Amino acid sequence: MLTRKTGRALTAPALLSPLAGAAVAIGLGSVLDKKNRRSASAVVVAGAGAAYLNGGLGVWEFPFCGLVTYLAHRGLVEYRWVGFAWLLHTVWDVVHHLYGNPIVPFEPLSSAGCAVCDLVLAGWYFAGAPSVLEFAHGADR
Repeated sequence: MLTRKTGRALTAPALLSPLAGAAVAIGLGSVLDKKNRRSASAVVVAGAGAAYLNGGLGVWEFPFCGLVTYLAHRGLVEYRWVGFAWLLHTVWDVVHHLYGNPIVPFEPLSSAGCAVCDLVLAGWYFAGAPSVLEFAHGADR
């Protein structure tokens, strides 16, 4: 049985600051051309899948990592799979916030913040990872 570990309250800054992180990630991704953006996105989400190895949930960390790696591989061809990987990572963040170790060991609320950031990233990928630079300049995707 899993025991809830996190007893700290979620504050507005703890939930809002990850939005800035998501904005930076989306901005940096937007600098890349479409093909490189998709490849880089798949590599980054594959790495995120391994972030929780030794994260306190024992053997369950390994199938999660394998599943995210599979989704990342599919994401080399279609953004939707990268979105699914980030969505799955969001769920894993919440599980770690409640029952596992935080993604940043010295910051107890880091997994909750990561969940917020990852959910925004998933939405961007489900939208086809449009370039915010092109959007800002009024160009077609």
